[in-house]
Amino acid sequence: MAIVWLVAASLFFYGWWNPANLQLLIFSILFNYGVGYALRKQLTVKINKNLLLTLGIAVNLALIGYFKYANFWVDSVNDLFATNFKLDPIVLPLAISFFTFVQITYLVDAYKAETKEDSFFNYCLFVTFFPHLIAGPIVHHKDLMPQFSDKSIYRFKGEYLAVGLTIFFMGLFKKVIFADRIAVYATPVFDAAAQGVPLTFFEAWAGVLAYTLQLYFDFSGYSDMAIGASYLFGIKLPLNFDSPYKAVNIIDFWRRWHITLSHFLRDYLYIPLGGNRKGKFRQYLNLTITMLLGGLWHGAGWTFVLWGGLHGIYLVINHQWRSFRRKLGHDLKKTQWFTQGISWFVTFLAVVVSWVFFRAKTLDAATAILGTMIGANGISLPRPLLTKLGFLESFGMIKFNGLTDTIDLPVDYLVGGIAFLLFVTWFTPNTQQWMGKYNPINIKQATENASLSWTDRLWHKLQWQPNHIWAFTAAILTLVSLLSLTRVSEFLYFQF
Repeated sequence: MAIVWLVAASLFFYGWWNPANLQLLIFSILFNYGVGYALRKQLTVKINKNLLLTLGIAVNLALIGYFKYANFWVDSVNDLFATNFKLDPIVLPLAISFFTFVQITYLVDAYKAETKEDSFFNYCLFVTFFPHLIAGPIVHHKDLMPQFSDKSIYRFKGEYLAVGLTIFFMGLFKKVIFADRIAVYATPVFDAAAQGVPLTFFEAWAGVLAYTLQLYFDFSGYSDMAIGASYLFGIKLPLNFDSPYKAVNIIDFWRRWHITLSHFLRDYLYIPLGGNRKGKFRQYLNLTITMLLGGLWHGAGWTFVLWGGLHGIYLVINHQWRSFRRKLGHDLKKTQWFTQGISWFVTFLAVVVSWVFFRAKTLDAATAILGTMIGANGISLPRPLLTKLGFLESFGMIKFNGLTDTIDLPVDYLVGGIAFLLFVTWFTPNTQQWMGKYNPINIKQATENASLSWTDRLWHKLQWQPNHIWAFTAAILTLVSLLSLTRVSEFLYFQF
């Protein structure tokens, strides 16, 4: 009965945004459950099992292709061949990419005889469980189904409530206090670039860094809220976000950012393409194709394709650099703090540059912002900063010009805000480390490069404990977050 109630609540939660979307979700569930059931029971006497799996995946991809990319392809064909095909704008159903990818993993697992669950309602809950339905993580059948069968989770437990609420409101605080407040300085910069308004050096960097931090805390906040909401029911979701701006290379970055998507692309695209089994050239080609399609998954636009391609190039360079160092006899597991610091800085800078394509509305806007960031319009600073840093010009270290700012930005507040959020991002523990042994995600799931001893040494005494101090802290976080909910602000990954 609890399963049925959770399914109904999850469907209500999904339909609240747009009830019409429920029809597509229910069709997707019925279709994939039927195909999966046939694959599990091997009801394929007359139909080849491979053909049935191919049909199931093709129908899922066709749904995404129509709703997400039909307008994009029609517009691209018209631009390329000067044609005039018309297609009315198609409204993208909420979370179609996430619930479709989840069910593709299920079909593949059923094909491999790795699923044994026959309950229709358990399957419905696996797909629709509201904490992960809207924006991930992309879960596997083996991640959730055994937990739903555990009778102990259907009994109230104080730890589930205390830990779940704490993590949930940590995430809400990140979203409404950090992400939403810095977002108001990113939006006008990218809007101005889209309109062809020339930006100054400071405006370009401030806007891009603001978006870099907005996206970070928005996705980190959602990931925490999903884990926290799920743990209220005793369910543990897989880790999906692990301090990616602490990454020391791009390979490390993709082990930390949207972890379940990275695993999906690796298992269902990169490895089937051949992975690294067919030589270096094929490995690099497979990496590039995987990241190009990963970029296209994020959005129907050439800016997203370029963003994915850029990360594909980053990964190829990273692998080549590692191969070169191995030939020199370097031990990649042993690096000095200085070289590791340089590696981290280069990685962060590369990620920041790529976010310009991810956020910009057009290629022209992206190239204009990047050009300004490297000084194509000169290095112009607002007057408050010019008076503080003007001494650098007298030493010949840099030359400033006097271009007038085109966007009214609160310089001192913005610089301070960016500096503070960068400090939080780089030098404080993430949620999994704050929660310590009470964290519902197995700490062994964290990235291989995470320095847990560093966290233990500096922050061990401040880790979450079920005591009055943390109860008061959590109450303050909750109160501040709720009082800041003055307007609707969707999570960015809802769009993808």
